[in-house]
Amino acid sequence: MFNPAPRIELLAIAGHRPCVVIDDFLLDPEAMCEAVVRNQDGFAMAPFNAYPGAELPVPDSLSAQLDEFFMQHVRQLLGARRTLSMHSRLAMVTLAPHQLQPLQRVCHRDRLGVSAEQCVAASVLYLFKDAALGGTSFYAPRQPLAQTERLIAQWNGMEQGAMTAALGAEPGYLTASNAYFELLATVPAKFNRAIFYDGSMFHSSHITQPELLSADPARGRLTLNGFFVCRKAAG
Repeated sequence: MFNPAPRIELLAIAGHRPCVVIDDFLLDPEAMCEAVVRNQDGFAMAPFNAYPGAELPVPDSLSAQLDEFFMQHVRQLLGARRTLSMHSRLAMVTLAPHQLQPLQRVCHRDRLGVSAEQCVAASVLYLFKDAALGGTSFYAPRQPLAQTERLIAQWNGMEQGAMTAALGAEPGYLTASNAYFELLATVPAKFNRAIFYDGSMFHSSHITQPELLSADPARGRLTLNGFFVCRKAAG
């Protein structure tokens, strides 16, 4: 399923481990896309997280293969050692700007309740051909992390008007630096491109043309997302 001889490129991100970029990730990406279209009725809005769209569970066998690829080719690049747990899902960003909740208007981290001896890695496989649907961007908080966490707690559940006043911008996806976060790097989307990165970095889908979003997996921003909780490598 996955390319056994991947060509790995590293995107430097100031102050962080690099983002691992791999093109031609699947041997047959069209087959996966066709399978998703056949099973599109299984998509449902994300119930337990802040993902701004719909999700579809994947077979455990697919998650296991993705984890095996991560262990063989990626984990050392992200300072990870052994995978303790992981899961993956198919997903599509579908919400229009005016539908976004306050925390969906800023970047976020994948923390997953890890201890100091553990780390979180994440992956995104772009399964759409229109690059205008957007890649992924990485950010650094402009305030100390503790202050940023307090701000995020304040924004959670805030009224839309109050959030607009706080951000100084109308509802929309974060795609540039603002008063609270500095844009560090952006990975453009490309069909069958996968990225792996340190989930503790603030990041967000880089969606500059939300009018292109669709709930149709044949046209929408379809991705395969993976999350890996690992022991940190020594050093």
